[in-house]
Amino acid sequence: MRLSRFLPGTAWLLAAAVVAASGLSPGTVGAADAGRDYVIGEGDAVRIVVFQNPDLSLETRVSESGVVSYPLLGKITLGGLTVAQAEQRITESLRTGNFLKQPQVTLVVAQIRASQASALGQFNRPGRYPIEAAAMRLSDLVAQAGGVAAGGADTVTLTGTREGQPYQVEVDLPALLTKRKGQDPVVRNGDIVYADRMPTVYVYGEVQRPGVVRLEREMNVRQAVVSGGGLNPRGTERGIRLHRRTAAGDTETMRPGMTDRLQDGDIVFVPESLF
Repeated sequence: MRLSRFLPGTAWLLAAAVVAASGLSPGTVGAADAGRDYVIGEGDAVRIVVFQNPDLSLETRVSESGVVSYPLLGKITLGGLTVAQAEQRITESLRTGNFLKQPQVTLVVAQIRASQASALGQFNRPGRYPIEAAAMRLSDLVAQAGGVAAGGADTVTLTGTREGQPYQVEVDLPALLTKRKGQDPVVRNGDIVYADRMPTVYVYGEVQRPGVVRLEREMNVRQAVVSGGGLNPRGTERGIRLHRRTAAGDTETMRPGMTDRLQDGDIVFVPESLF
């Protein structure tokens, strides 16, 4: 689709000049525009294009103090500004300094290094990821990390700081992603999202497949036994024992009902029938 259908006159020429100077293909113009709310930070590489003034166009990196050295203007602070605000600052500086009457400035973030968040734990691709938009959501970061791995829990924990105070929230991913319920918090620089291992229970004794069983939501004793393949010919539901670790670290043994709910780490023992 040709840009000229939507950008008449000098606006189309400006867009074409930005594309040519930045090395982007016309199909990526929309993607660049989508990042205008991104907040520039230290270490970011920015590409500045001034229409019909190639001597004022450059690619540079934002220093640790948030400034760049710009022709005619010297050091100018861009750190902490959105892309749109940085464009406006350069435009106003060129105009008020009487360098250009009507400067048309376009800024593209060529490489993001300042704002990053980490996905740790049971993700398919754990690591550090750039925050490319001011309103990047937790679901976006989870998607970049490849989603939660098969051995991961249904909930993830997002930690960071907000207004100088520690911040932590647990998010139910199935409810968020499939039922569109619950919160999808904004991810900020330095945040960490952690996916713990899936909760498990252990079923052993006279079952078909003794071993570790994933603890599904609201799983009871009977469901855990079924997940272990059910009773073998020698097994019985009578006398099933449940071993559970207490808050003090001790192990408590009880005789549960078949509909009693289980907790992470519970051990279910199925005895042998005496008859």
